[in-house]
Amino acid sequence: MSVYKETIPVQSHGNTPTYVNITPEVRRIIEESGIQNGICTVISPHTTCSVFFEEFVHDVNDAGDEFLQEDLNQVLEKIIPAHRSKDQYCYPGEAHYQAVESWPDAEAYLPGGDRTALFNGDAHLRSTLLGSSETFEVDNGGLGVGTTGYVYFVDFDRTRQRTRKCKIIVIGE
Repeated sequence: MSVYKETIPVQSHGNTPTYVNITPEVRRIIEESGIQNGICTVISPHTTCSVFFEEFVHDVNDAGDEFLQEDLNQVLEKIIPAHRSKDQYCYPGEAHYQAVESWPDAEAYLPGGDRTALFNGDAHLRSTLLGSSETFEVDNGGLGVGTTGYVYFVDFDRTRQRTRKCKIIVIGE
């Protein structure tokens, strides 16, 4: 049995959830692995990001989000509203603020000491609900999904743009 691992960078833009179609990278990594039959697991190591499997949608809104992503945003907003005020969610609490303020790179998380920069409780809850990974079949050296099945990485954290990591592990023979 062989194991092949690769980490790809994913750029989030902040302000709104960032959806990235990573299907081409997943297909490339499976091919480069040389594994013909097994599994491929796609993982987000970030607590505000998710990996999910959905149909590719050709229609997009003005922001560039596919219609299913726009629908998902609307549904999640009803279940887990955007974090806009200090009293809306328990998180982050005073102990968390103090811990972040003690970090050497605190300015990156709290620019100018602005505690509202940590208002991302909704992003944590949304990613918990959707999950941080997906596992797929590797079938005859390819991604074992139908024609319209695509793999997406989403960063629900709207507080700032940043580069995220997505880990892809292929296991099999």
